[in-house]
Amino acid sequence: MKSFDFWWRLLRPHTLTASLIPVILGSIYAYTVMGWLRLDLLAAMLFASVLIQTATNLFNEYYDYVRGLDTKDSVGIGGTIVHDGASPKFVLFLALGIYLVAMFLGIYICWQTSWTLALIGAGFMLIGYLYTGGPFPISASPFGEIFAGLSLGAGVICIAYYIQQGFVTWECFWLSIPIVLLIGLILTANNIRDRVGDAQNGRKTLVILLGHRNAVRFMTIIFAVAYLWPLFMIVFYQQTSLLFLSWLSLPKAISAVKGFHSEGQTPKEMMPAMKAVAQTNTFYGLLYAFGLLASYYLGEVAAVIIIH
Repeated sequence: MKSFDFWWRLLRPHTLTASLIPVILGSIYAYTVMGWLRLDLLAAMLFASVLIQTATNLFNEYYDYVRGLDTKDSVGIGGTIVHDGASPKFVLFLALGIYLVAMFLGIYICWQTSWTLALIGAGFMLIGYLYTGGPFPISASPFGEIFAGLSLGAGVICIAYYIQQGFVTWECFWLSIPIVLLIGLILTANNIRDRVGDAQNGRKTLVILLGHRNAVRFMTIIFAVAYLWPLFMIVFYQQTSLLFLSWLSLPKAISAVKGFHSEGQTPKEMMPAMKAVAQTNTFYGLLYAFGLLASYYLGEVAAVIIIH
């Protein structure tokens, strides 16, 4: 019987907000448009998204071990194979089993909505595998942030909206952009921490191409775009100014940038900054979604007052 700590490190539940936030945001946006939600589809989407990310984490665990990236000296949230003695085959088959469960949830969603989603969902699952699997892993290229941001961010948000509405709009896509950027930065933070070891293993991540200082500058610029994005939505799509509630998460973003600022830190010393990036995505996403929801209910209250 494996311990709780073993399963926690293996499945990494504390990282799963990256898959939860997009579903929540897309569903809340759909709710503000329609005034109701199908809770069965919301639950299926939440579980499927979490399972796909969990399986992706496990593929990452397996292939980082196979390629020699994880060693006894590795620092990070994974490494159960090298640190806890988990069987590599067990990790791989667990990932495949989780994918199978996610596939059945996807079939239910398609049955209730559109079978077009089957192809899209299969594509996302393939990206999850190819992120670290296959002969040319996405994680070893400069495009990791793009694939992670667009699939987990825009893709999941738009699907969550689509399964409730039956269609998707450009406004939904543009609304997703800050989450696309912040999910991408989670990968950037991970790659800043692992830059030296990744370079020694022949990887060509965006961080390695930029170097430490430029990578931190890149992170700062992307954070700035994410925090200014509500203004774009307000000006061009007449969205609520309550989207600026997301600015309450700004201290976490500042903490992350400051934590990465000094070059030459050990991976362990950069762990708090990496954690702050993930927390920024969580807090920003929740506040962003709450701004939409609060605006909807304020509008409902105003309408009742006017009628009476």
